[in-house]
Amino acid sequence: MHSAVFLIEFGAIILGLGLLGRVAGRLKFSPIPLYLLAGLAFGTGGLLPMGASEEFVAIGAEIGVILLLLMLGLEYSASDLVSNLKTQYPAGLVDFGLNAVPGAAAALLMGWGPVAAVVLAGVTWISSSGVIAKVMGDLGRVGNRETPVILSILVLEDLAMAVYLPIITALLAGVSLAAGSATLAIALGVAGAVLFVAVRYGRHISRFVSSDDPEKLLLVVLGLTLLVAGIAQQLQVSAAVGAFLVGIALSGEVAEGTHTLLSPLRDLFAAVFFVFFGLHTDPASIPPVLLPALALALVTAGTKIMTGYWAAKRAGIGVKGRWRAGGTLVARGEFSIVIAGLAVTAGIEPAMGPLATAYVLILVVIGPLTARYTEPAAAWIAGRRTLPGEGAPAAVPPQPGPPEGLKDEGTQADQTDQVDPVQDPAGRP
Repeated sequence: MHSAVFLIEFGAIILGLGLLGRVAGRLKFSPIPLYLLAGLAFGTGGLLPMGASEEFVAIGAEIGVILLLLMLGLEYSASDLVSNLKTQYPAGLVDFGLNAVPGAAAALLMGWGPVAAVVLAGVTWISSSGVIAKVMGDLGRVGNRETPVILSILVLEDLAMAVYLPIITALLAGVSLAAGSATLAIALGVAGAVLFVAVRYGRHISRFVSSDDPEKLLLVVLGLTLLVAGIAQQLQVSAAVGAFLVGIALSGEVAEGTHTLLSPLRDLFAAVFFVFFGLHTDPASIPPVLLPALALALVTAGTKIMTGYWAAKRAGIGVKGRWRAGGTLVARGEFSIVIAGLAVTAGIEPAMGPLATAYVLILVVIGPLTARYTEPAAAWIAGRRTLPGEGAPAAVPPQPGPPEGLKDEGTQADQTDQVDPVQDPAGRP
């Protein structure tokens, strides 16, 4: 009987996701908010709670995050990753300053104490790589010029989690400085070792994994990814970081074949992840913390847009691409919930869980909207600033073009928003 109920519940979930995806496709809108609302409706305290399939959905949700990060990693080669980390680390520092500080300040203003301030800083700091990866795919922006800047910031945040999570775990547990330092050293060592292997031996790994048989390629890549992600999580490093590093270790035809084979699986399990997130949120716990969560969401949505705009400008991206980069980074998700869950389990602050849940729900719904409409809204506002009659330039006699060998800066800025027809952001043909 339990098996039959499980099949009915899980089948209803998958069928519902397919129908919601069709509705979103008709409206030309990301389906993520619809998936979350469906989870709220059928989760704890919802209209029709589900219980038989909960454990399976939880495992599927974790696999969804891992596959999303793996597919992001496939867009980069190891050398591209190292190069971008070297050039984009100032953007990571700006990202931390603009987005972690509001969370810490909010916790202190509410009287939650310094440990809770460190926790809430992490909640507001880290963007959702899973949500952003899905949104970029839905909007067809994976090949845009601003995408490497967005990915660089996400990578810096994910790698920072390898340092942050052991620190916050030690703070919440109240362990000694020596024990906390040992945990941090292990986490850094594992992340560094995997990155070193990816950079140094990525070609050999690709040859080992490569196969002309799609079935064998799928099994080897999926098994390797889950194995590395599990080992990374067991050693106090994020499973998402492990999956991402596996992705960058694969290159060439292997990366292209893997992307084609795993895309349907990624979409399925990613949808399950967003539903699972909603299933574990009690709608009754949200109203008491809705106003502070909304205020914090609006502030940090603005700071994320500033972060993306600044980072894209620094990389020489045109104005349109700067606004797109900023709007794409707004969504928060899986890491924010994980961080808040650690605090709730440790009993630091009872209101932390509902606040973080409401905060993430707001931004995970707003995120796809800002990704799509920030650039058009900025263009509309800029157009409104021009008074009637001021937009037409005065007649100017023809001017000679720039001397041969020099670039026209205006044209260059416009071209930075376009897709290279020959190469993708990772430099692959």
